[in-house]
Amino acid sequence: MKQVLYINAEREGYAIDQIRNTMTVGELISYLEQFDEETPVYLKHDRGYTYGAIKESRFEDEEVEADADEETDNPGSHW
Repeated sequence: MKQVLYINAEREGYAIDQIRNTMTVGELISYLEQFDEETPVYLKHDRGYTYGAIKESRFEDEEVEADADEETDNPGSHW
């Protein structure tokens, strides 16, 4: 039997400031360490109605303004 890993994609807001909590890169790396490095990862949309692939070309990063409260609470965080 082949193991695969799904990321259940859910819409939670119309802007990133509406998302209460998300994993950091470090937390994601730590989580993924429990899987064999050959385990394929897929996005699962609408409870498995459609699927998507994770590809390097689909990653995008940008700098955004930090909320003043977040800067005070966690000065080392970008979010």
